[in-house]
Amino acid sequence: MNYKHLCFFFCLILLSSCKQEVHLNKIEGQQINISDSLEIDQTIEDFVKPYREHVNKNLDSVLAYAVDTYTKSDGDYNTAIGNMMADAVYEQSNPIFKNRTGEDIDFVLLNHGGIRAIISKGNVTTRTAYEVMPFDNSTVVVKLKGAQVKELIDYLVKAKRAHPISKLNIVLDSDGNFKSAGLNGQALDFDKTYNVATNDYLYNGGDRMDFFKTNDSLYILDYKVRNVLIDYFKKIDTLNPVIDNRFIQLKN
Repeated sequence: MNYKHLCFFFCLILLSSCKQEVHLNKIEGQQINISDSLEIDQTIEDFVKPYREHVNKNLDSVLAYAVDTYTKSDGDYNTAIGNMMADAVYEQSNPIFKNRTGEDIDFVLLNHGGIRAIISKGNVTTRTAYEVMPFDNSTVVVKLKGAQVKELIDYLVKAKRAHPISKLNIVLDSDGNFKSAGLNGQALDFDKTYNVATNDYLYNGGDRMDFFKTNDSLYILDYKVRNVLIDYFKKIDTLNPVIDNRFIQLKN
């Protein structure tokens, strides 16, 4: 067999091998249960222990005292814990926003689902803030025109859910229909532009709050909502939020 024939022979072998198909018949695996019965590597445990103790010490530091237990299911249209969170965002964020822009935040809107734990009666710690807000959501302020604020109000009226709000008042009639919306005792003017504080999750369309997408300006405060809570807890000492009339339905 000469050189040309030898090359042709090897090419045929290569081409035939490329046409072979491999079929996967099954995948086998083994479940390994992780439990405290697994042996501990003492070297790793000794290395991690001081860091764990330091973190736990910080998380368990007492910041305030809660006079009662608060949960996001304790009200229909507004809850004590939701009111506290929205008020905390306003109180802690407005000075930052005003210092940078010379303007005030008009109102706050957060989301009911963002409250991830209860606040139990007794000591309120840094760990409490991490449990209530485990996500790294940050506070932002969005300039919304009146048309978008109207969409925001329509969203809340339709949802009929205790999404936390602050400085904003919404009233439904006895049939659950929109009756009025106000700000600082004055009716909303849908020809104006308002500064609305929220979190970056909602700004990006979370919970289908698409009205935030059409805005005039966005101000990023670099202030995580969790840190808002921590700073707020430190400042107020005693936590005693209440359900009020910021979002209500009339009985008759």
